[in-house]
Amino acid sequence: MTNPPRILVVAGEASGDTHASELVAALRARRPDLTFFGMGGARLASQGVELLFDAREVSVMGITEVLPRIPRILQILKGLAEAAADRKPDVAILVDIPDFNLRLAKKLKALGVPVAYYVSPMIWAWRRGRVRTIKRLVDRMLCILPFEEAFYREAGVSARYVGSPVVEQMPAPDTAAAFRERLGLAKDAPTLALLPGSRMSEIRRLLPDMVEAAKRLASERPGLQVVVPVAPTIDRTEVTSRFEGSGVTPILVEGRAPEVVGASDAAVVASGTAVLEAGLMQRPLVVVYRVSRITYWVGRLMLKVAFVSLINLLAGRKVVPELLQDDMSPERIAEEVRRVWIPGAPREEMLQGLAEMRGRLGETGAAARAAESVLELLPPGRV
Repeated sequence: MTNPPRILVVAGEASGDTHASELVAALRARRPDLTFFGMGGARLASQGVELLFDAREVSVMGITEVLPRIPRILQILKGLAEAAADRKPDVAILVDIPDFNLRLAKKLKALGVPVAYYVSPMIWAWRRGRVRTIKRLVDRMLCILPFEEAFYREAGVSARYVGSPVVEQMPAPDTAAAFRERLGLAKDAPTLALLPGSRMSEIRRLLPDMVEAAKRLASERPGLQVVVPVAPTIDRTEVTSRFEGSGVTPILVEGRAPEVVGASDAAVVASGTAVLEAGLMQRPLVVVYRVSRITYWVGRLMLKVAFVSLINLLAGRKVVPELLQDDMSPERIAEEVRRVWIPGAPREEMLQGLAEMRGRLGETGAAARAAESVLELLPPGRV
């Protein structure tokens, strides 16, 4: 009797774990006999994927943050390659984390394992030379942004736009009051959402200035609710400790970041996938980010696009403000939030831009389309 097809799945941070788990669910719906192993988080584990390593061990960002973790990261890379050599998967699904996954793809290629890459590295924004590496190592690039497919095809990479999985992960549109009731918040209180990220380095670098901005805004808006969704990768005390002495008592919510944004009058969001999620909730927001100076300057030298947030990139213009590095200060954050807090031209213009951006992402069903593409890579006789 032939063993069922075996798939290696490797995902990194929280968003990758979510996207990967939905893809696994879509694959299981089509082929209940498939088995999965690899690296990920709680969501992949809930889909029955055998996790050899925890994604949190490689979820670091920035040159100075990565350096101390390199030995362990290399150890995990070696462990996954050895598991692939031993178990001989029929196909591998690599999700995001390009610095790690492209190195793993090289090892998988040497083993003859077909590679599907889900959530393209943003090489169109920086490090465009990587497209040659991808052409050599990746059998199918599954793109989640509409302009990526043409970029890859022009470079000779087999690519398919499957749609953005973020679109269907969002709760149905509703009023701020309805979202507040759902989260147990005061329905009529002014509400500010703070999304400081899912990495400890982001909490350290971003949250203190967010708290100071919230303190300024709270003094102007009696009864202000400051709500913080806490990622599963972050201990709650890491959040609460940064509010001590500020006079602001945050309301912490386990995950549910999109709902927190939906409950808000305005949000302050760390640059990354959370920005796209927040934008899809159709609430005014301010994008912030800060990394070490060396990481920032290296990044600026390599960046080939005018914006860092996906909202502005998809819109092709500045829809939301981006406060980066030294521009990210409590004063500037509070100033930008004030500008869009109340009804008026700035708020309406931003909401219109967010609606246009949503329209460019297309329909739901990304995981289902990605699953069909992955199954096409199964070797003959294993389909």
